[in-house]
Amino acid sequence: MASTPVNGLQVQNKLLDQVIRTPGRQPSPLPTHLSVPGTSTPRVLPQEGSGYVAPKFEGKDKQMEAVMDGIEDKGFIPPDFVESETTWFYNELGIDDMYFSTETVETVINHIHSLYAAKVAAYARDDKRLEIRLDKEAVDHAVYIDTSKPGVSVVDGPRYEQRIDEKYLNGSQGSATYRVESFRSASPLPGSGTKEQNGQQLRCYFVYECDFVEKNPSPTETDLEKIGEKRFLQKATKNTKAIYQQAIENAVERTGPVIEYFDIQGSREKRLVLAYKQGSALGLFSALSDLYHYYGLTSSRKYVEQFSNGFTVMSVYLRPVAGAAANSRYPPIEASIHQIIKEVSLLYCIPQNKFQAHFATGRLSLQETIYAHCVWVFVSHFLNRLGSEYTTLASVLDPSNSVHAELLSKLKRRLRAETFTADYILEIINQYPDLVHSLYLSFASTHYVQTRGSQDDFIPTLSYLRLQIDKVLSDDEQRDMLNKAVVNEHHGMVMSAFNVFNNSVLKTNFYTPTKVALSFRLNPTFLPISEYPQPLYGMFLVISSEFRGFHLRFRDIARGGIRIVKSRSQEAYAINARSLFDENYNLANTQQRKNKDIPEGGSKGVILLDVHHQDKARVAFEKYIDSVLDLLLPPTSPGIKDPIVDLHGKEEILFMGPDENTADLVDWATEHARIRGAPWWKSFFTGKSPKLGGIPHDHYGMTTLSVREFVLGIYRKLNLDPSKVRKLQTGGPDGDLGSNEILLGNELYTAIVDGSGVLVDPKGINHDELIRLAKKRVMIQEFDISKLSSEGYRVLVDENNVKLPSGEVVYNGTSFRNTFHLRGGSNYDMFVPCGGRPESIDLSSASKLIVDGKSTIPYIVEGANLFITQDAKLRLEKAGCILYKDASANKGGVTSSSLEVLASLCFDDAGFIEHMCVREDGTVPEFYKEYVKQVQKTIQNNAALEFEAIWREHQSTGELRSILSDTLSIAITKLDEELQGTELWENIDLRKSVLRDALPKLLVEKIGLETIMERVPDNYLRAIFGSYLASRFVYSYGISASQFAFFAFMNKRMAMIQK
Repeated sequence: MASTPVNGLQVQNKLLDQVIRTPGRQPSPLPTHLSVPGTSTPRVLPQEGSGYVAPKFEGKDKQMEAVMDGIEDKGFIPPDFVESETTWFYNELGIDDMYFSTETVETVINHIHSLYAAKVAAYARDDKRLEIRLDKEAVDHAVYIDTSKPGVSVVDGPRYEQRIDEKYLNGSQGSATYRVESFRSASPLPGSGTKEQNGQQLRCYFVYECDFVEKNPSPTETDLEKIGEKRFLQKATKNTKAIYQQAIENAVERTGPVIEYFDIQGSREKRLVLAYKQGSALGLFSALSDLYHYYGLTSSRKYVEQFSNGFTVMSVYLRPVAGAAANSRYPPIEASIHQIIKEVSLLYCIPQNKFQAHFATGRLSLQETIYAHCVWVFVSHFLNRLGSEYTTLASVLDPSNSVHAELLSKLKRRLRAETFTADYILEIINQYPDLVHSLYLSFASTHYVQTRGSQDDFIPTLSYLRLQIDKVLSDDEQRDMLNKAVVNEHHGMVMSAFNVFNNSVLKTNFYTPTKVALSFRLNPTFLPISEYPQPLYGMFLVISSEFRGFHLRFRDIARGGIRIVKSRSQEAYAINARSLFDENYNLANTQQRKNKDIPEGGSKGVILLDVHHQDKARVAFEKYIDSVLDLLLPPTSPGIKDPIVDLHGKEEILFMGPDENTADLVDWATEHARIRGAPWWKSFFTGKSPKLGGIPHDHYGMTTLSVREFVLGIYRKLNLDPSKVRKLQTGGPDGDLGSNEILLGNELYTAIVDGSGVLVDPKGINHDELIRLAKKRVMIQEFDISKLSSEGYRVLVDENNVKLPSGEVVYNGTSFRNTFHLRGGSNYDMFVPCGGRPESIDLSSASKLIVDGKSTIPYIVEGANLFITQDAKLRLEKAGCILYKDASANKGGVTSSSLEVLASLCFDDAGFIEHMCVREDGTVPEFYKEYVKQVQKTIQNNAALEFEAIWREHQSTGELRSILSDTLSIAITKLDEELQGTELWENIDLRKSVLRDALPKLLVEKIGLETIMERVPDNYLRAIFGSYLASRFVYSYGISASQFAFFAFMNKRMAMIQK
């Protein structure tokens, strides 16, 4: 590592010049704030000590006398040493008067005794090493005193900083918060060497419970005199308050941290100031110490201040480690501080990464360990592949044989769960820090950009200097080094996956100076076709300490919701983590098939909350969205959003929407995209508030309207009276689908399962009471059980040993809830899953619903996505069940979303606000009301067309409906893509005719077709043209219609135009 910065280097990146830059993008405002050295005159603070002035403790001298008297009375310290030891404690350790005014005489005596005892103990040791470790934890404050060698992270012993993080800072929120003050003694401890020899010093930590001026201010309140803590306001100097005031004002406006640094007048010392939302970076206090120690710096004082508006400000005074050896080993502080402020945002993303020990001991840099952490996540998802043996076995076995299919299903699950566990992968990577270093260099040489040249006084980062000195290996050299280093095949597979990751990353925000989570745009071609037959167009991987998440899409222009997955236990988290990518892929694939009636392809985003951060859904969502935006928007704010290497080379736009646990976060995402300057912010998210022009799916029952059309279609075809149909529903009256299904239906409900438990009444659950719960949007735990019949019962998840009316005993309410839908019997005619985890019914569990070769439930309409696996659907259909799958039944939501976006594209801003945005006083524009009704009719019409097409095709061919649903989707999407590329689009009369029919009539009447064609992007209009013609042809003529049929279809349309 170079010890001095090199100016005048001609900055190059091996791939940067080859990359096609996306034209025409506009700069974006900042989600985080960073002060940048070199861009302006550094701010210099007067040499004012700590920036804090503790109120003078008037009783200090009197207390000191009492302490000396107490020490003499106890007799442990020789009388000649009592005064010198007491004076040393009071005057040499840098402890301010706040401590002495807080602690009792007895506590001070105990601390002085402990320090003296440690000195005596040191003389008895061969190494004469002085070791002092004191801690006192009271209800409202704590004191920790430890021996500390400047610039060295302590990786053993009590690790007080980690303890302070875990016990006080990580949980600080609202009024239950703690502030921290920490001081290093000015002089080394006796016998530990001189200051120049970097001898041991005492480090003191004082933790105090906060007492705020205003306990519950507005989250946007920034006045320090209102949100400040009383001790802080009493002690902080005017200058410190001004710094904190500015930091808080910036932090409130941004998603991520505010990072500032200041020079101290007449000194090489630097003051680093960080401001961030409470709870958004757990473990940052201790991790920050590891970071500045790595660069040869130590802190003389540090403070953690809490503010009642929900923000934390950390202030650290940094100076170089003393000693000649240190000076030759580390770069000057001016270079180190630059690297530290760039890397603080990495720490903020993952304060405690899985390879922290290698970083704390200086074996690997922070960038290398966080890179390794990200690849560990990647490997844990993609190394558990099934292998060639499984593919061979699958080709030998008969998938139509239910025994063979079940065997393959179980084998697949076991192989993925047991081959490489996350812990085993972690254990392997930990053994190869040198390989990690080399593999990281390969990643960095591709994606790191040194943005300033010799004209600027900006110091090149140490990362850049390291790339100039360390050799970056070629792929062949890397492979050779790896093969020589690994000890067995498993280790080789894990470490080789680093190369797969490096070669798949098309762009990343890893080196962006400000970020809130790490995002990677990956080329998905590394996925094996045998397991993922439908190729993905795009893949994003997002990693933070609170979550990991993917965003997958099958077309460039694609739509799909973002869901947050929570886990009730460590075991549930492990299961969710293993299935995360496959679930995301299957959801996006379902969406692709579901989007047959609209211009957009299918996509989906899934965020898995970390097992220790189940309460951080909003934080995770905000970080996920912001870090994805880092890769979609042009980074043109020097020092804050620096240019990134974009190997994809094309502009990308993602269209997102609400899904599980994100419905209330959509407005924030829309506003945030607008604030960051996204030109497509209006259409970025659907399902947003009506005040932003959104059409809420749940309020208008958009998804349910489509599901109901399929349910009613079955009743109509079979001449069934709905009021006599016995119905089972998973997903209760608290959810979107569940509540609207209850409100729109009139069946005889005999069982409902939701998050709170199971509600059953064979004679029919009281309909009026169900309506009440559905309107109130609450779970069945609020059902009035006095309205159940003598045979009815309710079992909640937290209940055990419940005796049912039949005499059966339910030992565990959660297990009963989770498996209730598999109980079978003959109590239901119609099953509508409106909620529940994916794969709740798989091939093996489907057998519980089949008795004597016949399905115990005659009709199933799958409202919830992926509730039943495809092989289970086929098995149930073969057993006589009439089943319509999710991709057909619940497409109402995507239709609504697509038409919502279409309106935002057709109107200009003024027209959009006037006609599509509900007023602040709740007044709904007339156009909006009518448009919503037209959207609802479109949903019902599309659902009815598909129901009839599948029913008709099944009647004529006997093919299973679940297969027909997929075949129909593929036929429409394939024809859609072909039509977009034909010359039919060039026929202006045909184009206008199709668009006039495809576009909502209200939009055409209000805006005019010519204006719409001018405003809506050409590729979007082409997609509307193709999807409308394709869907109408396939719905009318069938899945396997010939080219002659299409010729006849087009002749009819052309004849209509001529008329």
